[in-house]
Amino acid sequence: MNLTKIKRWGGLLGIFMFSIMPSYSAMTFPNINIGMGTANTPQDFTNGLQILIWLTILTLAPSILIMTTSFIRLVVVLSLTRQALGAGTLPPNQVITSLALILTFFIMAPTFNEINETALQPYMKNQITQQVALDRGIIPVRNFMFKQTHEKELALFVRMAKIEKPKNKDDVPTYVLLPSFILSELKTAFTIGFVVYLPFLVIDIVVSSVLVSMGMMFLPPTMIALPFKLIMFVMVDGWYLVVKSLVESFVR
Repeated sequence: MNLTKIKRWGGLLGIFMFSIMPSYSAMTFPNINIGMGTANTPQDFTNGLQILIWLTILTLAPSILIMTTSFIRLVVVLSLTRQALGAGTLPPNQVITSLALILTFFIMAPTFNEINETALQPYMKNQITQQVALDRGIIPVRNFMFKQTHEKELALFVRMAKIEKPKNKDDVPTYVLLPSFILSELKTAFTIGFVVYLPFLVIDIVVSSVLVSMGMMFLPPTMIALPFKLIMFVMVDGWYLVVKSLVESFVR
């Protein structure tokens, strides 16, 4: 990957993460200079406060990134699939997380490209201001979250926020949309996980019944059921089906 692509993706992720933060007033990026000194003027104090705010946002950036994308649904379903197999820590957590992250970039690629075309590139060419870039950058993210958010969850947080009933999507504040999206993703993920879990549960029940009927009550059923579950999972190409179903479950 050359330097141009690195700068492009770095700027794109920066616009993406900063654009989803709810802003109540225009806030500029401070020019950071390392040094110690006394804040003698209100401007010096304001610049220092802005630096502190942006450092806090950068610290929370990984959480913001994964909680506003498809990562939640992917990692939950993949973890439930591993648990249903009963293979312990195989695949390892690093593999599950890495696969979920790679699939997240694959699913979110159209959203990232739209942010790049409508917000990042015009801003890098000095065609629009910083605030306009942030306003444009949040639109694709909100559109993605709206497509995955259920009306029930959205209505819940609108009611708890004690705001007027929105007439359209533009009237829904981002701070209301975010928890609605996360709750909807968790609900969808556990629904898919339940469907994935059922075949393995049937195998466990059958194996346990056979062992009890044979009087082998002290033999762990999971030890006998594991080979059957692995064979079934391999024969039906389980990972292919799980990943395919996950990617197709996102409304585009």
